[in-house]
Amino acid sequence: MPNTKKIFLYIISIFVLVLIIAILFVSYGTKYVIEKYDEKYLGRNITLSSAYVNVLTGAIRLNNVSIYEFQSDSVFISADAIGINISLWKLFDHTFELSEITINHPAGIVIQNKKQLNITDLIKKFSSKIDSGSTSYFEHINLLNVKITDGTFTFRENEIPIDYTIKKVFIESEGKHWDTDSISTAFSFVPQSDSGDVKGRATINLKNLDYKLAISVHNLDLNIIEQYLKDITNYGSFKATLDADVNTNGNFNDEENVTIKGQIAIKDFHFGKNAENDFASFDRLILAIREISPKKFIYTYDSISLLHPYFKYERYEKLNNLETMFGENGNNIAAANADSARFNLVIEIAKHIRVLSKNFFASHFKIDRLVLKDGEIIFNDYSFGEKFSCALDPLNVEADSIDEKRNRVEVNVKAAIKPYGSATLALSINPKDSSDFDLKYNFRKMSAAMFNPYIIPLTSFPLDRGTAEIHGDWHVTNGNILSNNHLVIIDPRLANRQKNNASKYIPMRLLMYFVREQGNVIDYEIPIAGNLNNPKFQLRDVVMDAVENLFVKPVTTVYRTQVKNAESEIETSLMLNWEMTHPGLNPKQEKFLRKLANFLDENPDVLITVSPQLFSAKEMEYLLFYEAKKKYFIAELNNHNPVISE
Repeated sequence: MPNTKKIFLYIISIFVLVLIIAILFVSYGTKYVIEKYDEKYLGRNITLSSAYVNVLTGAIRLNNVSIYEFQSDSVFISADAIGINISLWKLFDHTFELSEITINHPAGIVIQNKKQLNITDLIKKFSSKIDSGSTSYFEHINLLNVKITDGTFTFRENEIPIDYTIKKVFIESEGKHWDTDSISTAFSFVPQSDSGDVKGRATINLKNLDYKLAISVHNLDLNIIEQYLKDITNYGSFKATLDADVNTNGNFNDEENVTIKGQIAIKDFHFGKNAENDFASFDRLILAIREISPKKFIYTYDSISLLHPYFKYERYEKLNNLETMFGENGNNIAAANADSARFNLVIEIAKHIRVLSKNFFASHFKIDRLVLKDGEIIFNDYSFGEKFSCALDPLNVEADSIDEKRNRVEVNVKAAIKPYGSATLALSINPKDSSDFDLKYNFRKMSAAMFNPYIIPLTSFPLDRGTAEIHGDWHVTNGNILSNNHLVIIDPRLANRQKNNASKYIPMRLLMYFVREQGNVIDYEIPIAGNLNNPKFQLRDVVMDAVENLFVKPVTTVYRTQVKNAESEIETSLMLNWEMTHPGLNPKQEKFLRKLANFLDENPDVLITVSPQLFSAKEMEYLLFYEAKKKYFIAELNNHNPVISE
């Protein structure tokens, strides 16, 4: 018995020793084979620090793996460790099964040069093997339980250029059996800036390319958009963050075959000349989507809300602020779009949105609530000698239940006009036909003098005073217009002529004689008929008033002169007109103020209320214009110590 026991122990020891030697040899041999035949079978150089292979369990572990770029010493992808488990017993059943694949801390880079990628060689190599139809010992292949932990991946585009990195990438999938067509994967990552995170789950049918995607995005920085914008703009900056909780079903071969449900919110959106000068911005855009399905002709929203939108449009002598950014008539965008070899994410997103929305008006659409709150729209015109500036601030738009099943949809707009005035608009539109609507609008208490930047170059006469109002009532059926528009300008007064070589001359005082009615009012009815493509303005009221004034005013000249003198006397006793850029009072104004002070002394119960009409932008413009003229004058004197006299 002792001898038998010793022999048995010797055999076990030898078996273990042989096994250890085999494992060590196989492990070393695996490392040797991978590094020797890497370029032959993969076309790329591979290095690793060590390999471990267990021939009994089928466990393989590769440590510090690096795969290099094609014919380069730059690393394409690396990993601290790659673990693989092979089901050995299934090899006898002609089935190759990787029961577990784990990649720890991978780091990779995808480089795009136009539409060529740094993985193009790998795609060609493996696709050629599949297309060759070569037979194999294995009838079935299973890839199961795939895990990628704490990965870092970079996308780099050389032409634009783009450099975007995501980190903390975790991917987990149950894998794919040979007899199933679908793969399900859970994933998560954060951008390199650590601002926001993305989590989701995707299922893809590899046979028909159907997919399902459930994705949750929290406070994701969209700075990658700015990098693509540089490809289609001459300058500019972009900033925004994204929140989303969306479920999507679709097919990769058919863009219209998609169904989207969930909520999307874009926050803190800024786009403009630079970080301090926005052309467009908003605090939050929220889309609460019940269902969008272009192929089913369904567009239903719980709500669409836009909070504090801002848009600035500026005209210059030749172009505008958008054309200076995107090129004249959008030439930069057209050039990028025409280059089929160039990929631009912004253009592709725009194309995708166009595909998704092209069936909107031919579909069943419903928006339970549409809100635009506290908007600000600014229009600046520098194309004339003097800047014209106008703004709608705040602008509020609200519409309830926009539904193609309803006969009419009501939209209400309210806005304050800066520097002076207000606007209201009530629109009742047929949701099935945009050429069928009723519109009532009213613009009130607008200062006529604010239009001087347009009036002076055309006439040489500025308006010193006047309040303009216009309101209208439109009824449009099948594109045919029946409307009445009423223009009223109360108390328009002309200032002295401004002589300027760049301005045209029109005898405005004579013109006012014909267009101004009794009571110093311009009051015209201007009907518009025809259709939306060819509207016709009926100026009968304007012509008849001019003819009437031609014959009536000469007869009433004596009476009107008496009335005008009386009005001037009353106005002089009630009004102090302090003209712009004048730093002091003239003798008449001082006399008026002394009389006013005496009156207040004698009547202590009387109060004076001063209500300023502030137009700080115009005041600043005049101050800057004066300073510019002063600098020019100093430069013309060619004197280092000039004295600026009155």
